[in-house]
This record gives sequence, structure tokens and C-alpha cells, in this order.
Amino acid sequence: MSAPPALELRDITKSFGPVRALNGVTLRLPAGRVHCLAGENGAGKSTLIRVLTGALPRDSGDFEIDGRPVPAATPAALRQAGVQAVYQELSLLPQLSVAENLYMGRLPSRGGLVRRGALHRSARAALDEVGLHAVEPGDLVETLPAATRQLVEIAKVLTAERVKVIVFDEPTTALTEEESGRLLDHIRRLRARGVAILYVSHRLEEMFEIGDHVTVLRDGALSESGPISGYDEDRLITAMVGREITALYPERTATPGPERLTARGLRRSADGPAVDLSVRQGEVLGIGGLLGAGRSETLLAIFGAEPVAGGTIEIDGEPVRPAGPRAMMRAGVGLLSEDRRVLGLLPQLSIRENVTIASLHRTGRRGLLPGRAVAAAADRLLDGLRLRAGSYDQPVATLSGGNQQKVLLARWLLTEPRVLLFDEPTKGIDVGAKGELYAVIGDLAARGLAIVVVSSYLPELLGIADRVVVLRDGRVAGELPGDASEEDVLHLASGTRTPGKENRDA
Repeated sequence: MSAPPALELRDITKSFGPVRALNGVTLRLPAGRVHCLAGENGAGKSTLIRVLTGALPRDSGDFEIDGRPVPAATPAALRQAGVQAVYQELSLLPQLSVAENLYMGRLPSRGGLVRRGALHRSARAALDEVGLHAVEPGDLVETLPAATRQLVEIAKVLTAERVKVIVFDEPTTALTEEESGRLLDHIRRLRARGVAILYVSHRLEEMFEIGDHVTVLRDGALSESGPISGYDEDRLITAMVGREITALYPERTATPGPERLTARGLRRSADGPAVDLSVRQGEVLGIGGLLGAGRSETLLAIFGAEPVAGGTIEIDGEPVRPAGPRAMMRAGVGLLSEDRRVLGLLPQLSIRENVTIASLHRTGRRGLLPGRAVAAAADRLLDGLRLRAGSYDQPVATLSGGNQQKVLLARWLLTEPRVLLFDEPTKGIDVGAKGELYAVIGDLAARGLAIVVVSSYLPELLGIADRVVVLRDGRVAGELPGDASEEDVLHLASGTRTPGKENRDA
């Protein structure tokens, strides 16, 4: 008789009012196996994960660990049983140090005092295990970039005293190819140690690289489940979305016009490297580079959200002083930030309020509420973006990741921008929503907007960009055409090879 799975959910149902989020879903996680969970945003993946980790009570169904029923599946009880999770939305406390976050609730102590030396040594070993050699245990989490925080979150789970099951929920969305590869190596080692892994990712190639089994959800119910060796990408996508997706990246045929955004000698500190870049009307410029290369920081500096120590910025040939986001917004620049929940959306406000908030200065009601014309324009934009929502008055927090990104895009389109900056635009959204967003970006470029896209996902970067600027150590390492290879980008990013005439050092 075979051993029972490390964790099993049988016939799980969960409803939120009249909406059935999960309908009779079964999931078995055997020890020493990587089980992938796939599905579009809104398919029920997040709800199933929250039931599995005890964050949500199930309405009905059975929950077992090692074949034994779990009547009260609370987060504390499941952690004690060895169920750990790395969530897409991080659980770190930003005002505390990295070491304190890693060992929160189990700090080494003697006589009621924390043993700082022991804490530092343990944290150092944990950080080294995930490749964060440059991060110090005493660094405050709030000072770290998003990708580094993701790796700290992973290190935190790996330091748990008991690990039987680990849920990885979109762990590589903010990581570069190199960092993602290192994470997948960690998962292989965990599998070899007998840990049961539930892996959730919108990067299908990762599932095929490490997965043993796949379960596909659609509309809250089980669509398909089986060995991943029986699938290819086309079949898996069809199981997820219920239709075939033939062309993920749109064809680009338009000829870019004159320069719309130009940055020359842009420095974020007095002695820092200078960045030169430009993007033309109707062009999609990609920005690539490894973790810490300064990609997101460059966008924030252009948008005025980070101090600029030197350099010039021009929009359509007119100088613009990056004195802050308000000045850049007036100049026609919009930014869709990497962390949409923290830096972009106001989760308790309605969808319509989130869209109109950047345009309140155009209303005639002292800037407090959107006028009828602005609200109507917002609704038309949301209709055009095919936002999936019951009402535009519902809280934006109730939307899936892909639809939240559409809300942010509608917000900036309402301001009638000339330049749009996208930082990791498809982070945490499914393959169907990605295709829709890529098409929108292509349409915006065709209308004459200048688009700048930062992405850690090289197939995406090369799939949508006309040109790619690669950063290394805060400076431009080189420039590549949109039809370059992933290897070309990685060589420039790592400094292992310099393409002669395409290189343009800052």
C-alpha cells in the first residue's frame, strides 16, 4: 500500500456570497514531488492556496496531512505541521532588519535578550543560500528593491524548523533569469529532501522545467490534472483559458517617429553613473539587466519619484525638470509601477475612483471628486480594456492581478499621456491577460505614444520591444535590436561579452 500524500484536499468548495470561488476541487501533494497549479487570474488558484495554508476556512471538503484529517486548518496549526508558503504578496515587515524578519517569532535569545551574534550568523547563512551575498543581515527591509525582498521571503521559509510542504506562489515574477534559475535549483534540492512542493507560476516554461504533475483550474473548478510530461505549452494554455492563443506577442509594423522622450547624463547621485536613453513616438523601448542593475530606479528617476542629481530630460524637444511626479504628469509622462498594490492602487477605493484619481485636477469640483465627464471617460476606457468586473463601483482590491493592471493603465490613459513607463507590466498575471496587455501596448505605440518597458522576463522584453537598452551597475552596457537573442541580452547584462558596434557605454 502506497504512503498517503503529504497533504491532500478533497472536494473543496468555497463561496463568497453568491460567487462560488471553488467548486469541488481536489489536490494531492505527494512528498518529494513538484505539483504545479495553473489557471487564469480568477480561476481560483489564490483561493485554493489560502484554504491550503489556513488563511481561509473551507465551506466543505476534506483536508488531510499524512493521511490524518485536519479539522481546524488554522495558519498556526498548519505551520506547526510543516506547511510553509512563499506568497506573491510579501509578508515581510519593512521597518525591521532582514535578520529579524528571517527569524521573527523564534529569535535566538538568552535570559530574555536577543543573541545578536547568533542571529547574525544564522541570517548570513540563510542569505548566502539564496545568493544574497551583498545583503547584510542588519539591512532594513524597506531599503531593499522588490526582487531582493522576494529572495528574503524565500530565505525566511527555508529557515523554518519544520518543512513538509512549501507553496510557491509566483516566486519569480520580480527575479531575473539568473535568480529564477537559482530558485529552481533550490526547489530541486527541496524535492530531493522529500518536501512536497506546490508551484504556482504564469511562466509556463518553469512548470515544464521542474514540474512532475500539473492541476489546471478554470472558473473555480478542476479543468484537467495529470503528469506534466503529457502536456506541451499549447495544450496547457488551452486547458487554462478554454481557447487557443495563437500569437502572444503582436506584430509591429509601424515606423517610429521623432524622439519623444530624451534623457541625457541622468544621474541619481552626484558621483553615480550617467544614463543616456531616448524613445521615439510609436516606439516600444525595452530596458533589461540583472537584479540591481538600476532598471526600476531609472524609471523612477525619469518620473521624478527619485531624486535626480544631474542630467536633462526632454519631452518632444522641450526641457522638463524632474521636480516630482506631478511635474512629469503635467509633461505627459505616466508610470505603471512594479508593485501595483503598494505604489499604484488604493485598494479600498472603487475601480472608478482609482482610475480618475490622477485626473482630479481637471475636474471642476475642487479636485475632490471626479466630474461627470471624467467619470464617463473613465468608464469608456475600462469598457475598451475589457475589464472584468461586476461594477466599476466595487473595491479595486476585489479584482484579479490582470484586471488591476488594466485599472492602472486606464488611470494613465485618462491623463492623455505622451510617454508611458511600464515596470514589470505582467507581474503576477496569467497568459491570457498578458496577451491582452501586449496588444494594448502595441496599440498605444501605434497611436504615437512612446513606451518604455522594464521586464525581468526576457521572452517578454524581446517579444514586445523594438529596441532594448541593457543596464549594468547603473549604466548603459549596450543597446540591441528587438530581434536580438536572450543570450545577447545576458552577455551584455553580465559583462561577459560586448557586441562591437551595438555597444554604447554611458
